[in-house]
Amino acid sequence: MKVNTNEKAGRINVPPNFGLTLELVPDFIITKVGNDGLKNESYRPGQLARITGVSTDTLRHYERKGLLKSRRLPNGYREYPHHSINRVMLIRNALAIGFGLDDLAQILKIRDAGGAPCRKVHAMATAKLAELETLLRDLTKLRDDLRGLLKDWNRRLETTDNNEPARLLESMSADGLGGGQARLPVNSLLRKRKFHKEKK
Repeated sequence: MKVNTNEKAGRINVPPNFGLTLELVPDFIITKVGNDGLKNESYRPGQLARITGVSTDTLRHYERKGLLKSRRLPNGYREYPHHSINRVMLIRNALAIGFGLDDLAQILKIRDAGGAPCRKVHAMATAKLAELETLLRDLTKLRDDLRGLLKDWNRRLETTDNNEPARLLESMSADGLGGGQARLPVNSLLRKRKFHKEKK
């Protein structure tokens, strides 16, 4: 197949039955940006917040905790270095699996000083898993207690007139709910599921 190039028009001509025409755009240039170029990139708080999906208040909170660093420009504005994107995403991912900001402050301080806190990270994650498994056992027991309680309440309501008190709350026994004060209340258990919340 013969292909003719019309340099003046910037067009590659192919036979009509080929069904495809590619037009060259002389002014369209793709520039390769290497790591050296990225090293000079910096971001204003609003830019970094949009890219990483957090608020500028959260970024400032990370700075106060020592997790993130910015520099002050002569005009008083702050800017973050190019690697701040990866740092913020690392923080968010770690928070999602139960690490706290204070935990991360310890870890990142070691990393930033050139250390390798891998075993410390592993030990912390192991402790988080043990805490989660305990929480799951407590929640499962509480779920079973509530199911049994609701069955009892259903029986009481079936035998009680609409205008008569069924004394549902009074019917609860400490033993029936797994040990009374030894049991954590449901609100406390559910709060523990959130571990450490980001400040928004």
